[in-house]
Amino acid sequence: DVFEQLQHVGHKKIEFHISSEIPAVLQTNSEKEEKNGKRVYLYATTEEINNTGFGRIFPAPSSNDKMETEEEDDEIPSEFISRKDLEKNRLSRGEMEKYSVFKNYEPGDPNCRIYVKNLAKQVQEKDLKFIFGRYVDFQSEVERNMFDIRLMKEGRMKGQAFIGLPNEKAAAKALKEANGYVLFEKPMVVQFARSARPKQDANEGKRKK
Repeated sequence: DVFEQLQHVGHKKIEFHISSEIPAVLQTNSEKEEKNGKRVYLYATTEEINNTGFGRIFPAPSSNDKMETEEEDDEIPSEFISRKDLEKNRLSRGEMEKYSVFKNYEPGDPNCRIYVKNLAKQVQEKDLKFIFGRYVDFQSEVERNMFDIRLMKEGRMKGQAFIGLPNEKAAAKALKEANGYVLFEKPMVVQFARSARPKQDANEGKRKK
């Protein structure tokens, strides 16, 4: 359209279609040029902006989830497993259904201790610390003291472990992220540990009888 208008004989008209706000400097210059007999169109109508032009540029939306994950991974010392490695070597729900150890799986009642079973013979306490240590703040003496690993290597409890974590939130996160993680070619089954019932109840029952 602009070039067609320039072909007409008569007063030459130059148009600038600018969709952004015009700085005050340009407005003053245009007023001076109008006085000198030249007309410069520095304004575009709403219709022209909508129909033509290069469009508006908006900043790319940032993902808060990704940032949180990256920040969280940065806070975890490199001596422990990363979230990426956990996800990479963890079975999906569909894959878990193929294993008999996950049949009738129930996470149990939430508490600060977790129970891990189906551990390979090669598993040692350091392997469990490498995985579950990421849920403990070792700078805190309280959390450090509460972190406890009991790995059963003999008898009927062989291939099982009890892990004490600082709080219920940490235990729930560990269960969610580590359940189904394949360690030495065997997927771990992670549940909340059952709290032992007090013996007083049993004694009271006997007395009533």
